Amino acid sequence: MPKTLLLLRHAKAEDQSQMFKDFDRELTSRGIMDSARMGHYLKTQAPGIESIKASAAARTYQTAKVIAEQLKFEVDDIETVDKLYSGGPQAYLATINATPDSVQTLLLCGHNPDISYFAEYLTSTDIGSMGKCSLAVITFESQSWAEISGKTGSLAKLVTPDDLKQSPA
Repeated sequence: MPKTLLLLRHAKAEDQSQMFKDFDRELTSRGIMDSARMGHYLKTQAPGIESIKASAAARTYQTAKVIAEQLKFEVDDIETVDKLYSGGPQAYLATINATPDSVQTLLLCGHNPDISYFAEYLTSTDIGSMGKCSLAVITFESQSWAEISGKTGSLAKLVTPDDLKQSPA
C-alpha cells in the first residue's frame, strides 16, 4: 500500500542564549501561530495522520503538540525520539524504518539541516534548506516502512507557513 511521509521542520524558537541549552529552547509566539496554521492545513489536506514522531527537543515537541491539537490527535500518542535531535539523517531513516506497516501516514517533526538533507536523500530532489515550520510531503508507491531508503520517495509538495498566509487552507 502507498505510504505518505510528512517531514516537518520545527517552528520558530527562541534565540539561543547562554541562559538556555539549545535542547530546551521553546517556540516563540510566531512559532506557535505558524504551527497552528500548519496544523489546520494538515487537518484539511492530510486528515489521516496515524502516527506523529518528534525530536525530544522542546521546540520540536511543542511544534508537534500544537499540530496534534489541531488534528484532534491524542497528544499523549506523540512519540518522542531522542536521536532525532542530533543523530543525523541516519536517525531519521532508522525512525521511519521502525514504523509499523499498519501506519499509512506518518508525520515526523525534526531539525535542520538533517531534515532537509533527509528529504533530499529520499526523493533525489533539490529541496535546499527547509524554512521553519516547512512541510515536505513525500509519497512511496508500495514499500513497507522498513524498505524505504534513498531515492525511493517522490516529493509531492513543499509547503511553507508563508504559503498558508497567502491562500486559505
